[in-house]
Formats: sequence, structure tokens, C-alpha cells
Amino acid sequence: MHNMPVRKKLSDEVRLRLEEMIRDEVYPVGASLPSERDLMSMFDVGRPSVREALFALEKMGLVRINSGERPKVTRPTPRNMLEQLTGTAHLLMDQPDGIGHFEQLRLFLEVSIARHAAEMASRQQVDALAAALAENERAIPRARAFAVTDVAFHRVLTAIPGNPIFLAAHEALVEWLINQRIHMANTEVENRRSFAGHKSVFEAIERHDPEAAGKAMREHLENARRKFNPGPANVTPTISPDRSR
Repeated sequence: MHNMPVRKKLSDEVRLRLEEMIRDEVYPVGASLPSERDLMSMFDVGRPSVREALFALEKMGLVRINSGERPKVTRPTPRNMLEQLTGTAHLLMDQPDGIGHFEQLRLFLEVSIARHAAEMASRQQVDALAAALAENERAIPRARAFAVTDVAFHRVLTAIPGNPIFLAAHEALVEWLINQRIHMANTEVENRRSFAGHKSVFEAIERHDPEAAGKAMREHLENARRKFNPGPANVTPTISPDRSR
């Protein structure tokens, strides 16, 4: 028995054709697409198919839709790509060991970045990390402010390699994991422990010691994981930047 070919939805065909035209710069970044009525005529489809195609392109970061205006072509970002994975990420986290797998991914990413920063960070980047650390220390007595400056410290660190995909992946992982954690009131004792972890990471980076930086980041993240999830991690990342450069 032969499987019947699955026919694409009309909206998928419209999306693919528009995506190709945007990629070929028939409609370059900043240009407006034709009106809905013109697109209906161009592709010989109804308004629902056009709107569904435009919505899909907007989710991809290829167009921006404002009420009363024609859709405008935009440049996609790594964040657009990861936002499309949010629903899938939440489903994966619901599976056995799902959260642990995402915690492991964050651990591998941040340990590697800490090692890289210890080898490659410029004086200006180290100064920016020092400023983020100081903000984190000042926020220790204030739960909400500490949580914000905690994330900010990790974000400044993740920006050091200059790779926007690293930054988007880190932000997505932090958002996904925080949403899965059981709410626990930040105490000053817990905040001081977390700050001490940040300080250890920073000091290793400042003295350009990649081994110590990776070890400090691993211990810091494993302590945070145990606070919310006491199960075993069984993770020992050993990834380091390419030393041949």
C-alpha cells in the first residue's frame, strides 16, 4: 500500500514563496510587502492563508506586522530561532530527566564560556564583568534585585565571546529553567553563597586562569542546581576553547 503524498497547506506554500523572495532580496530588509489584497491576488489564495503565512513569517523574525500597515521585512535574530523552540523545550522538560538535560546543557555552555573568558577577555570586558559583580554584591539584601543582577552577571559573561547565538541560547536556557523551578524565597545567606560563586568565577577570569574559571563556574551552577533539584547531576564538562588559535 503506497503512502499518499501529503499536500502542503496553502498558507505553507505562500510562506515558502515569500520566504524565498525575502532571501533573494526581492523584498530586502526594510521594504514593505504587498498588501493582503495584493498577496491574495499574487498567490491566488484567500485572506486566511495570507494571514497565516504572514504570522508564520513574523514568528521567524522575517517580517514585522503592525495594525493598519503593510508587513515590513526585518532581519531575523538568534532569539527568533530559539523562541520557536520554547514550546518544544517545555515538552522536553516534562519528560523524565528533562530538566536535568537542560541544566547539563547550560553547565556545558557556561563552563566553556568561563574558560574562554579567562583566556580571551579584554581589559574592557573584565571591567564590565567587575561592574556586574559589584551590582550583584550591592543587591544581596534585596531578593528581587539580587535575582536580576545574578542573571545580568551571567549575561555579561556570556557576551564575552561575541557570539550572538551563545547569548540567545543562554537567555533561553535561563528563562526555561527558571520557569520550571519551584519558587523559593531568596535569603541573604543564599544570596551571599551565590555571590561568592560569582566572585570566584570573576577572580579566575581576571587572573587569566581557565582551569580555575571552569571549575568555579561548574561548582557555582551545581550548587544552584542542588538548591532547586537535589537529584544527582553526573556532569563533569571538560570542553575548553581551541588553544591552537
